[in-house]
Amino acid sequence: MAAPVAAAAARVRRAFRRSPSWRGPSHRPLSSEPLPVKAAAVRDTFLNFFRDRHGHRLVPSASVRPRGDPSLLFVNAGMNQFKPIFLGTVDPRSEMAGFRRVANCQKCVRAGGRHSDLEDVGRDLSHHTFFEMLGNWAFGGEYFKEEACSMAWELLTQIYGIPKDRLWVSYFGGDPKTGLDPDLDSRDIWLSLGVPASRILSFGPQENFWEMGDTGPCGPCTEIHYDLAGGVGAPQLVELWNLVFMQHNREADGSLQPLPQQHVDTGMGLERLVAVLQGRHSTYDTDLFSPLFNAIHKGCRAPPYLGRVGVADKDRTDMAYRVVADHIRTLSVCIADGVSLGMSGAPLVLRRILRRAFRFSTEVLRAPPGFLGSLVPVVVETLGDTYPELQKNSAQIATLVSEDEAAFLGSLQRGRRIIDRTLRRLGPSDLFPAKVAWSLSMSGNLGLPLDLVELMLEEKGVQLDSAGLARLAQEEAEHRARQAEPIQEQGLQLDIHALGELQRQGVPTTDDSPKYNYRLQPSRVYEFSACEAQVLRLYTEDGTAVASVKEGQRFGLILDKTNFYAEQGGQAADRGYLVRVGQQDVLFPVARAQVCGGFILHEVVAAECLKVGDQVQLHVDEAWRLGCMEKHTAVHLLNWALRQTLGPGTEQRGSHLHPERLRFDVATQVPLTPEQLRAVESTVQEAVGRDEAVYMEEVALAHTVDVPGLRCLDEVYPDPVRVVSVGVPVACALDPASQVALQTSVELCCGTHLLRTGAVGDLVIIGERQLAKGIIRLLAITGEQAQQAREVGQSLAQEVEAATERLSRGSRDVAAAQRLSKDMGRLTDAVDTAVMPQWQRRELQATLKALQRRANTAVRKLEVGQAAQKTQELLQRHSEGPLIVDTVSAESLSVLVKVVRQLCEQTPNTSVLLLSPQPRGRVLCACQVAQNATPAFTAEAWALAVCSHMGGKAWGSPVVAQGTGSTADLEAALTTARAYALNQL
Repeated sequence: MAAPVAAAAARVRRAFRRSPSWRGPSHRPLSSEPLPVKAAAVRDTFLNFFRDRHGHRLVPSASVRPRGDPSLLFVNAGMNQFKPIFLGTVDPRSEMAGFRRVANCQKCVRAGGRHSDLEDVGRDLSHHTFFEMLGNWAFGGEYFKEEACSMAWELLTQIYGIPKDRLWVSYFGGDPKTGLDPDLDSRDIWLSLGVPASRILSFGPQENFWEMGDTGPCGPCTEIHYDLAGGVGAPQLVELWNLVFMQHNREADGSLQPLPQQHVDTGMGLERLVAVLQGRHSTYDTDLFSPLFNAIHKGCRAPPYLGRVGVADKDRTDMAYRVVADHIRTLSVCIADGVSLGMSGAPLVLRRILRRAFRFSTEVLRAPPGFLGSLVPVVVETLGDTYPELQKNSAQIATLVSEDEAAFLGSLQRGRRIIDRTLRRLGPSDLFPAKVAWSLSMSGNLGLPLDLVELMLEEKGVQLDSAGLARLAQEEAEHRARQAEPIQEQGLQLDIHALGELQRQGVPTTDDSPKYNYRLQPSRVYEFSACEAQVLRLYTEDGTAVASVKEGQRFGLILDKTNFYAEQGGQAADRGYLVRVGQQDVLFPVARAQVCGGFILHEVVAAECLKVGDQVQLHVDEAWRLGCMEKHTAVHLLNWALRQTLGPGTEQRGSHLHPERLRFDVATQVPLTPEQLRAVESTVQEAVGRDEAVYMEEVALAHTVDVPGLRCLDEVYPDPVRVVSVGVPVACALDPASQVALQTSVELCCGTHLLRTGAVGDLVIIGERQLAKGIIRLLAITGEQAQQAREVGQSLAQEVEAATERLSRGSRDVAAAQRLSKDMGRLTDAVDTAVMPQWQRRELQATLKALQRRANTAVRKLEVGQAAQKTQELLQRHSEGPLIVDTVSAESLSVLVKVVRQLCEQTPNTSVLLLSPQPRGRVLCACQVAQNATPAFTAEAWALAVCSHMGGKAWGSPVVAQGTGSTADLEAALTTARAYALNQL
């Protein structure tokens, strides 16, 4: 390579080691100059080019909410929806199975999970959480490298008119470690298209070899880059378009095998392409963002956007512009596609995005209340013609954004005060306490995303205790794991003496009726009331009553009243926090509450001194409580559905629930069939779909006696007792003459419940196991998790169907048959472990068991046939004698063993050892000694001698053995094999 080209290549390689971020200023404020080409026209031109000039089918963007792919929080690449084609699992009867040439513009979100740009958004001029990916695909060898490169070059240079001297390309330069050759085909294609050799650069697998995952389709890629410098000084290259050529399959053992069918997968970010075509140095300076920036400027009366970053953006105004504009686009697209704001998975990430946007809009841009919701129509105007779901759901998006914005305002203000107060107590070099950060976070009490807390501290020049935070996160994970299969934790307890002392002193039992003080607003959002109470007793961890506790101390607390639900009836205890009345910025985290002889004992950590007699205000963790309410109402519906399906004699034997999932133990003489499990789910879904009212009322225990169908456990109930009735007022349900309790769920229950069934969303039974004879434990999830489980199940069902079709077509090739058999095994493992409907799991397991038998039989038949052919070839090469040592090509160790066995069957007095070279220097070995060989000559020792010579291992018996090793000198290994055998013979 010439020196100037080598220097340029070195610069490009350094740039490739980091994500191109355009960190410098954009060199221009948003101007009123007309842009040469609109973003909408750029998008349309791409799609029309591939449809009209090259016969591609235009496919709509998939939802950003992944369908049946639990490995993703959001769709983050254009190829996601086509993975079934690449993996060979597409349903042969589906529309997708007919795709050959396809183009589209895919909505993508990179936030949360392994590929996340969330924390970088705003800091530079290029990162986004939402972006649009332009792409074209060719499936099954419809076209390959030459056509893909030619189309891309034609579009960029002839249609978009990008000067050719501003474009560079890179290609895969090979990888000696894995034995992969350079992709010289791509290099030669670019040369033939007129790209100078000085602007064609080669890179290794990190930059120019694309893989879907640890296994599966993969291949070299070639990338087109744009030079921002325009020939002035050193090149400033940014990636524009990536063309991936899938021609290999990464096997489970790490080896690469040729794909039966080759595919093309290309992707080009619309935002970056528009910036290039509009002559901008930043994606934020394009008409994709200018309408939002104008709306932010008018709505906040903030200074105009100037495109500054880093120290130049002292007050972070421009960073706030970018954060708010990017995040409101992401929020609008995700909510339109059905991603809700929630407390786990993608919904949790979405809530983090909203709260990050809100913090920048209020604290930096000084936005008025409800401002974020007012930006939704601007997003709809910009993107709605391309994605009509935005227009359809515009009002709902704005309402959800505004409601969460309003709910978060108080938490943000309180969090800021707590941070300021904590900082005043720290020394200059002190780390910010992890416990305080945790109490502010979404896993703690106030619901501030941790990355937002870190950013707020960063702005004040303070470092967070990250190690302490990691320990708290680990403790939280362990706590949730215990909740999934709860073990009776030995928390703070009041012994018989402490309870006796309370009674002797006349301390009244705790009034916990405020736990039922919540209501459903017209917006369908639950409002939970705070509770003011007086501290009656304080206890140390060993149960000693004290008059006060000091900062950092873990203690037990009894109040005159509480709104916390204490763990009972199978429902997990509430958690949350309390504050002293008049001192709202000092949070005392409440870990849980439990019932002790009518008293509710709260487990608390002191943030400051607290004394008996203090007045406090209690706040439950609303997301946690709402999760418990959803699960508890779902338990009642599940109980009723089981009785409807299995008969009125079906009895509950226990249950436990927390926000993540629920378990339900039911007495049944025989396991539930898949059909019964499915019927139970359908019955629950119907009740949820009707969005029925849930009625709760305390009645005299005597009124519940002899009511037909009333569900109650073998427990002692208080008098009066609380009755929960779905769809029917309690008075009607308890009328013995009405028989209503036989037609809906009516139970005695002290738990907290939804006020309408619709919020359950869905229920999926994801597991079952027998606890004892006649008792089955069911595990279930609800809401968004249940919907995702159904999608996973549907996706796996399609994969099984596609595998069935592949097996029916048969194969004459051993390697293909072995791949199919392995695929059956991997698919079985996926079905066994996936979070999916249990009824569907059992059906697919039965199908896969039969398919695996058929696949294994097909492999054996093909291996036997191939072994017979190779046996004859070897017999022709070797005359009769006591020894055959040779090499032979074999797809697997199984085939090699069969060849050895057939040779020995046809020449009983011959000992045989065969080696089979494999990719990357790996060698397979199999051997068998003749029946008349000396006792000292064993197959196991023979194989071990040869494989040890190759640095490998061997195993087997005195008669038959096999092994593996690695060597580049097969002849030396064969010499070792002959010498050992002749010495023994």
